[in-house]
Amino acid sequence: MAMPDLVERYWTAEDVRALPEDGNRYECIDGALLVTPSPSYNHGYAVEFLRKRLSEFVERNSLGQLLYAPSDVEIVAGSMVQPDLFVARSVSGARIRLASDIAELVLAVEVLSLSTASRDRGVKRRFYQRAGVAEYWIVDLEDRRVERWMPGSECAELLSYALAWSPRGALEILELDLVAYFAEVLDD
Repeated sequence: MAMPDLVERYWTAEDVRALPEDGNRYECIDGALLVTPSPSYNHGYAVEFLRKRLSEFVERNSLGQLLYAPSDVEIVAGSMVQPDLFVARSVSGARIRLASDIAELVLAVEVLSLSTASRDRGVKRRFYQRAGVAEYWIVDLEDRRVERWMPGSECAELLSYALAWSPRGALEILELDLVAYFAEVLDD
């Protein structure tokens, strides 16, 4: 399939799911197709080490389910995204099995790559804010910081040393030592 054909049409979640498995990650927002190549190993470590830090907290505080890409999220009709890591509440309170089971995203996390940085900070950030995602974190490995966005915020909260997360319904605050996190991810 030639690139102009990929760009010049309106893409739906069903169209994206019909694409062949080729190692890329495909998403669509407002009819635009987003193609992401396979991530780096550091990207994978960043997702996995953050997942470990969030897992028990999410479970202990009954915040929903902690999931990661490639898992489809359809919180706005006609758009489908695959956050690197996310916490979702289901419609029924039961285990999420389909994208349509997701009632709310409590948290969406994207780890920046050279090929995705402008998209993660632009179209995806605006999408998550417009969709009412309570928090959107952009993990920047190069600058060793997390950009935290909330719905309606005009600029990110830039966090380099610590991140305190207190989502609605939590009985405690999760404190993340970002210096230790980035040292572990980047193996230094």
